[in-house]
Amino acid sequence: MKLADARKLMEKHGIPGTDARDLPTSTKRFPDGAWYRMEISGIERLNVLEAAIDEMNKRKMPLHRMISLVMGATYFTKQDWKDFAQMAADAKLEVIVTPGPRTPWYTGRQVATPEGALSGLRFRGSDSLSHVIDEILTLIDIGFRGFLAIDEGELWLLNEMRKAGEIPEDVTFKVSVYAGHGNAAGGKVLEMLGAGTFNPVADLTLDQYATIRQVCDLPLDMHILITESFGGFTRFYEAPELVRTLAPVYFKVEPGPACAATGAALYKPWTSPDQLAWWAREKVKFAQIIHELVQENFPEGTLSEVGAEGLAIPKP
Repeated sequence: MKLADARKLMEKHGIPGTDARDLPTSTKRFPDGAWYRMEISGIERLNVLEAAIDEMNKRKMPLHRMISLVMGATYFTKQDWKDFAQMAADAKLEVIVTPGPRTPWYTGRQVATPEGALSGLRFRGSDSLSHVIDEILTLIDIGFRGFLAIDEGELWLLNEMRKAGEIPEDVTFKVSVYAGHGNAAGGKVLEMLGAGTFNPVADLTLDQYATIRQVCDLPLDMHILITESFGGFTRFYEAPELVRTLAPVYFKVEPGPACAATGAALYKPWTSPDQLAWWAREKVKFAQIIHELVQENFPEGTLSEVGAEGLAIPKP
């Protein structure tokens, strides 16, 4: 079969046969009509959230989403969770909680080997899946409304529970970069499984991202600054074009040596909270730089206000 015929078959089923090299302007927006929002990762402690909020107010730089407890929500007491939810709610910030500990900390170690890592981060057996479901349900009762998902099976099950009324309708699930999706068909699958937003792999070209946007209506979570463990690249100067072609898009600001892997990982229970609080302030500053670049070069692209419509703000 000719390549052109394969591409026609893809297009027959709603998937572009080639990447969007013409970089069309996206016609999709957030519920408030804005083109982009800001996401800060690694909000691991109460004092880190407090620092991010303080820096946001000092700089008058709107933030929208906090990716929190990447070390695993299991390491918080229930009172910690309640205090965290209240602080975020008062600041009108969406919180995406990372349930855990997760696969790398369970008994099975295949995923921790060089070749086993290629099989991806998925929950092993029903016991481990029940652990994360239980934690999510507990956190929902406390008031959280956003959760990170890596496993498509987990996402499907959570969505079925939501459709059955066992999970509130306003709970959202963000699919992690660790799920490894990098094309339009993958984005469509996640949308069908009930994702509210998803983080494609971080090193796609602009036309590859634009192809996903053609098919997928979900907000895309775009790493515009990423840890050295993932490549350490900075895409600040692409921000105006990323806004134009990918809206609605979350810019994900995540500098540092590593996220959750290797001895350099920042998001571990034993990392100094003071260090993480300093990093949070730096991330807010980087968000301001990105925002300034967008406004200088693509002023049509608007940023959501704090507490904008559609955010999964806790309800303690």
